Amino acid sequence: MPFASNNFGIVANSQIIYMKKILVALDGLKLSKPTIQYAVSIAAKHRAHLVAVFLDDVTYHSYKIFELVGPEGVQEEKRTRLEEGDIGMRSVAAQQFTTACDNASVDYSVHHDRNIALQELIHESIYADLLIISEQETLTHYTENPPTRFVRDLLESVQCPVLVVPDHFKAIKKVCLLFDGEPSSVFAVRMFGYTLAELIDSEVEVVTVKKPGLSGHVPDNHLMKEFMKRHFATARYVVLHGDPETEILRHLRSFGEDTLLVLGAYRRGMVSRWFRPSMADLLMMEKKMPLFIAHNK
Repeated sequence: MPFASNNFGIVANSQIIYMKKILVALDGLKLSKPTIQYAVSIAAKHRAHLVAVFLDDVTYHSYKIFELVGPEGVQEEKRTRLEEGDIGMRSVAAQQFTTACDNASVDYSVHHDRNIALQELIHESIYADLLIISEQETLTHYTENPPTRFVRDLLESVQCPVLVVPDHFKAIKKVCLLFDGEPSSVFAVRMFGYTLAELIDSEVEVVTVKKPGLSGHVPDNHLMKEFMKRHFATARYVVLHGDPETEILRHLRSFGEDTLLVLGAYRRGMVSRWFRPSMADLLMMEKKMPLFIAHNK
């Protein structure tokens, strides 16, 4: 089908297909190529506009301060040389992103945010449909096990859904929706459908955990299935019994790393019964799968 672009989106047969705006957060000094792969793949599939947000925080460098100190104090010549090296690395990283977009025919922009990285990214998320970030992002010299402090702080205040991706790329072939009957989990399912509609052709499974002895139906069975029929008509339902964290992890052992998990509220103080922060944290620690996280305010 031929497409033509205008100020609003893409025109197909005189109808406008509005483009979503997807952010991908990147550290130009420690570039995550798998994160670019996820972002470009999803943007191409959804004909979205992809914005690379390079977090060039002025307080963050590839070198440590003690490296600048010599017998006579701070060596300005060495500082200049190291800063020029950082500029070069960030330039190469931006070029790698633009090349990946060009190769996939993805519409894109590049932002270089030079103020406090977390604040800049949260502000940018107000004007986005989705934010993609590596589970290992730290914006420091150091490495941390997922979930990193930077990612946890981001998830508590972000203003759009977030896709947290692992450190290796796998094309998404299955979607698992974690549902506990609370509004936050329904909100996450709804936002996933609105944001990543092209992935709905993948195999979709709804997973619920209930106390032992309760029925094998999902909570609000009639209403939930009526809702799902309009959005994920071919979804299948799995009801587990026991401790949610234990049973979910056990169930996910049979899933490949090509599965995307969808879950609800992350923000402390605004969480559902069992999609509390520790659930998302546990999934990031234990499973190398993309996580789609959305919380209603």
